[in-house]
Amino acid sequence: MKQEPTLRDDQAPIPESDTSFLWSDARLLGFNPMDESHKEFYDVAFRLLTCTENSAAAALDAFEEHLKEHFGQEEEWMRSTDFPPSDCHFQEHEAVMKSTREVRELFLAGKADVALIHDFALHLFQWFPGHADYLDAALAAWMSKRTYGGKPVVLRRKL
Repeated sequence: MKQEPTLRDDQAPIPESDTSFLWSDARLLGFNPMDESHKEFYDVAFRLLTCTENSAAAALDAFEEHLKEHFGQEEEWMRSTDFPPSDCHFQEHEAVMKSTREVRELFLAGKADVALIHDFALHLFQWFPGHADYLDAALAAWMSKRTYGGKPVVLRRKL
C-alpha cells in the first residue's frame, strides 16, 4: 500500500496515534503563533470530548469562540500575504464552523444529547491532523519564510 506524502518532517517523532486527544510536540509546525493556536484547539476540543450535559453548552461556546479566533487569524494571514492555495483552506474552516453551529443548535434546542457532542469531538480529532499536516503546514512554511526569511525550525522533546 502506497503511503500518502505529508509535509511532516521525516525525522520528526510520530505520535502513537495520529488521532491522539492530547497535544504533543509531534504536532508542531514551527510557526509559533499557529502552534499556540493549535495547542488551544486540542484543549477546547478535549473539553467537548469530556463534557457532561451540564458543561456541554459552555464547552461548545468555548470551542466556537476558539474557532472564530483561530480560523480568523489563519485567514487573515492568508489574505494579507497573498497565500496562493487559500481557497481549500477557507472551505475547510467554513465546513468546521458550520458543523459546530449545527451541533450547538441541535443540543441547545434539546434535539440531541451530549453523545452528539462527544461524537463531533471524535471527528474533530480525526480531521485535525490531516488538516494541520497539509494545509496548515504549508501556511506555516509560507509565514515563516515571509516573517523570518526561511523554513520553520521545529524543536521537539523526545516523545
